[in-house]
Amino acid sequence: MFHALLTRRYLFSKVMPLLASLGVMLCTAMVLVVWSVMGGFLQMLLASGKTFIGDVAIAWPVVGMPYYEDLISELEKDDAVAAATPTIEAIGLLGLPTGEVRTVQVFGVDPAGYNKVTGYHERLWWKHLDTPLKHDVEGLDPRLTIAEGFERAGETMTERDPRTGLDRPALVPGIEVARYNRRTSEGYVTAYPGMFMPEKEVTLSVLPLSQKGVAISTQDRRLPVANEFRTGLYEADANWVLAPIGVLQQMLKLDAGQKIEQASRFGAVEIGPDGRERLAPPKVVGVEPARVTNILLKARAGVDANALEARVRDVYRRFATSTPEREKAMPDPDRILIFTWEKKPGLETFISAVKKETGLVLVLFSFISLTAVFLVIAIFWAMVSEKTKDIGVLRAIGVSRAGVAWLWIRYGLAIGLVGSVLGAALAYLIVLNINPIHEWLGRALGIVIWDPAVYYFTEVPSRVDPAHAAIVFAGGVLSCAVGAIVPALRAATMDPVKALRFE
Repeated sequence: MFHALLTRRYLFSKVMPLLASLGVMLCTAMVLVVWSVMGGFLQMLLASGKTFIGDVAIAWPVVGMPYYEDLISELEKDDAVAAATPTIEAIGLLGLPTGEVRTVQVFGVDPAGYNKVTGYHERLWWKHLDTPLKHDVEGLDPRLTIAEGFERAGETMTERDPRTGLDRPALVPGIEVARYNRRTSEGYVTAYPGMFMPEKEVTLSVLPLSQKGVAISTQDRRLPVANEFRTGLYEADANWVLAPIGVLQQMLKLDAGQKIEQASRFGAVEIGPDGRERLAPPKVVGVEPARVTNILLKARAGVDANALEARVRDVYRRFATSTPEREKAMPDPDRILIFTWEKKPGLETFISAVKKETGLVLVLFSFISLTAVFLVIAIFWAMVSEKTKDIGVLRAIGVSRAGVAWLWIRYGLAIGLVGSVLGAALAYLIVLNINPIHEWLGRALGIVIWDPAVYYFTEVPSRVDPAHAAIVFAGGVLSCAVGAIVPALRAATMDPVKALRFE
């Protein structure tokens, strides 16, 4: 009983213990905010993979793989695969209405299949809104006034030709590609009058390559813009353009075509119907199947991406070696690229670096938080000296050494508990409002800490992981208990007679 009484009295009767709680609060809040932002960035990066490639991808860049429709049929027979879709990936140039030209990453997709695997329709930005979003208190979002046809145009990647009344293929670039849009708290608004991209046409240029990697000739095509998409990943929103897969296949010479005899046959002389000699035309010996560079797959519910990757490898190996024709034309099963988002070539190293940096930052901030331990030691050491006579009284009335030690450790736990509760609450408020705080810093002070061009995402991660919060909370409480051990041992080892005579 006396432990609880004295703990409450000591805790609230002096300013110094409250300062110790304040130090614990700041340390706890600092570590939790850093962990939430860094860990949230990593989680957003990993989760964004499904937005682009689904759970698993099969890739054979540049030249592409044939018989992809048959391969997709085989893959979808596997009970681990929910959906699969073909895509083509290439580098291109995009000529904008203002005369600017931008280098972009072009993806040829089948809109319906791509939506099944990645949820593409949900990322279309220009959709008519009947009511403003909760943060748009003044109703400034331009989507409140746009026509409803833009959503359908983006979903089908087509636009109605006003001259013929027929649908024609259209592009869907990222919301940041043209740089005609400006981010605001209400969303995106057109930064330049008259430059609303879904009402414009652009010129797409690509360079097709032969199966031996030799450039053929530049292909360009003028296409309307159906809509724009937003993923929240700045790298994609500022550099990616989606196009109908058939259009990109034609431009990159990956569509089906005639297979002719070897080049040595070309140039042979033959006698024409008029009896004169002429060059013999190339002899058609078959059909060259259409090709794609990627096949994206979505796992069924409950199937792990790594398990799906292993299943896909088995299916591909069986398919590629099922007939002599496929074995000759399909990429080698031992060399074909099959990967999850985390293992995507070029990103695996980056993701690993982010994980290591997150761990390093947490270790550094945890060492900084050890100041709370030394703060508690210093304050409690002073309080033990101040309460020496009280300790003598407790020992004189029969309180054991362990009881005296437990009083001070309990006192440290109480300070840690108060500080950790306040620190967790402060961290939660900061993380919950971190984007409005960042926007205010930019407007009022011109400070931009989170540059999307550097950190990939347009928004600061704003999610507190309950497991992380519990670990930091427990760490704050235990650090104070550890800091109280040395003063507690000093108090427990005092001679009661000398303590009673202390002045």
